[in-house]
Amino acid sequence: MEWSDSGIILAVRPHGETSAIIEVLTPGQGRHAGLVKGARSRALRPILQPGNEIRVAWRARLAEHLGQFQVEPDSLGAGIVMEDRTALAGLNAACAMAILALPEREQHEAVYDGFRVFLTALEDIDIWPALYVRWEAGLLSDLGYGLDWEKCAVTGTTEDLTHISPRTGRAVCAEEAAPYAPKLLELPGFLQGSGQIAEGDIAKGLELTGYFLERRVLWPVDKQLPDARERLISALEREGRL
Repeated sequence: MEWSDSGIILAVRPHGETSAIIEVLTPGQGRHAGLVKGARSRALRPILQPGNEIRVAWRARLAEHLGQFQVEPDSLGAGIVMEDRTALAGLNAACAMAILALPEREQHEAVYDGFRVFLTALEDIDIWPALYVRWEAGLLSDLGYGLDWEKCAVTGTTEDLTHISPRTGRAVCAEEAAPYAPKLLELPGFLQGSGQIAEGDIAKGLELTGYFLERRVLWPVDKQLPDARERLISALEREGRL
């Protein structure tokens, strides 16, 4: 059994004295783990860092086995992120969410593509927090729990959509939302494609996606939102980005 693909490293765990088990997110094979021999060598250590993009070849005797990876560097951007604590918090949160939410060995190419877009923006804090929220929304959608902010669930209008129902995941316009606003989740404009990020929008977006990820994806399998996501929120708060 073997395959080769591009991959983004999500996690690296030591195994034995010289090896490691890594998890990668690939477009064709989804989230996949494998053993890398000699992972602690001087040559491989800089490559095997979360957030780095690699070429990976997997081989095992049987499909259900852990298998072994052969890796080659592709785009090694993790070193740059290490110098920015807030960007590193964003990267760690995305890796942790992918590991928690994505089933193993299940293809989710759109999630992979969105992750790559997020990675390319990590040097620009004016952009990547919104891309992270969009990636979480895309994760929900690709898992079958997408939010519907195309039109109001009550009137059918496509104008002035301001909230999301926590029960249905559908949008509600401002007029209909007003009497129930405390019970609804706010919908930031940038998620609707407005292109503008208003003050407080990132916090609203994180609350919105976090609510549905927690209740629809994680709680049914006895999981919770990762601590890395809370650290991201704290880091963005310190930077005045919420």
